[in-house]
Amino acid sequence: MKVKICGLHPARDVQLCIDLGVSLLGFIFYAKSPRNLDLKEVSKLKTYKKQKSLFVAVTVNPSDEFIKDIVLKNFDYIQLHGSESEERVKKIRSMGIKTIKAVKVFKEADINNYRKYNMSDIILFDTPGMEKSIEFPKNLISKLPKGERYALAGSVSQNNIENIAKLGVTFCDLSSSLESDKQIGYKDHQKIKKFISKVNELKN
Repeated sequence: MKVKICGLHPARDVQLCIDLGVSLLGFIFYAKSPRNLDLKEVSKLKTYKKQKSLFVAVTVNPSDEFIKDIVLKNFDYIQLHGSESEERVKKIRSMGIKTIKAVKVFKEADINNYRKYNMSDIILFDTPGMEKSIEFPKNLISKLPKGERYALAGSVSQNNIENIAKLGVTFCDLSSSLESDKQIGYKDHQKIKKFISKVNELKN
């Protein structure tokens, strides 16, 4: 199971995730989000030896300027969570950055929208709630395309990852389920450790 953890803080969470072998570490650049990252914090990412982990800039309709000044200099992937068209995704990829395109799924017919963005390196199937931790409809999980290019987000947690894996998912994206019960946006390191331990159990 490939794991991406989103909404991380550069100084507080990165080394733990690297040590645990988390595949993708996501940092949010969206002003309306409680997990929005101050640009002053980005420089801290340069201090880490990433090992096998890769850094992702999570954005909503990013500008060319932001991509050139921030993303290309500090990140391995850009995640596109807005209304980016096929042409826009192609242009962003041509700038020299790997892309993750989020596809919001309300109903089964929405799943096929991913085909428009098949030029992306990774497709992320998400619920309409984005960061509101709406559960992905269980009846639709088994209908998602299979393979490590396709990730699932939406209330994934230690409690349901085993059942999700049984439905054929091999790549999951988490954020709020790994946070402190008392503070939105603040990752609970014990929850992260327990989740990765559970994922490692499933591999064995």
